[in-house]
Amino acid sequence: MSWLEFVAVLLAGVAAGTVNTIVGSGTLITFPTILAFGYPAVVANVSNNVGLVPGGVSGTWGYRAELEGQRRRLLRLGPMSLLGSITGALLLLRLPAEAFAAIVPVLLAISLILVVIQPRVQAAVQRRRAAQAATASTAAGQGSAAFTMAGVFLAGVYGGYFGAAQGVLLVGLLGALLPESLQRVNALKNALTVMVNAVAALTFLAVAMELIDWWLVAAVAVGSSIGGLVGARIGRRLPPLALRIVIVVVGVVAIVRILAG
Repeated sequence: MSWLEFVAVLLAGVAAGTVNTIVGSGTLITFPTILAFGYPAVVANVSNNVGLVPGGVSGTWGYRAELEGQRRRLLRLGPMSLLGSITGALLLLRLPAEAFAAIVPVLLAISLILVVIQPRVQAAVQRRRAAQAATASTAAGQGSAAFTMAGVFLAGVYGGYFGAAQGVLLVGLLGALLPESLQRVNALKNALTVMVNAVAALTFLAVAMELIDWWLVAAVAVGSSIGGLVGARIGRRLPPLALRIVIVVVGVVAIVRILAG
């Protein structure tokens, strides 16, 4: 790797870390950049995944205030992300990329719709809970929790397999199902996605060390760590409507890039 390539990938990592912390889809910046320098697709994907982990950690740290009071939720949803990411990472090593190519744009489009209608969905859920009797509310809450856990698991599978725009998937899902502000949902998304990326990275280290280019990892890691902190400062100051607009724009770009790729 030349110094020009290293600097270019590092700068792409800064942009990716920033975008990942605010919404997700940072992989759509670093992955094409790495491919442009002639690296094989699987090597680029695996190395990029490993390198983005430090950026996820810094972004989660930047959102630590919004994570307060969500410890029990993290303990419940975290294992689903971990199991999903292991499954996705193993699928990446076993299946052709075409296996998910058809469904990914559909999942992203559904997520964007959920992000747009999130306020109305949350309001409807809260009205329904308030109108139900105590027993019925408990049952409904358990059903909602089970659906959320299943969705987080599937998002983890997708994140372990490729990772691009998994943040959009999670924000759309969690925002529609949880009675939380979009900023607190975003903080939870950051924590869950860093779990997915970290476990996928460990899986690659355990079974596919030969697919990792450590110069690529170093460039992406340094850049994404800086970008994670920058993204937290920007994202936490965005009002809900502005954050929602950013999520939708990035999600649409992600769909276009995936379909065009």
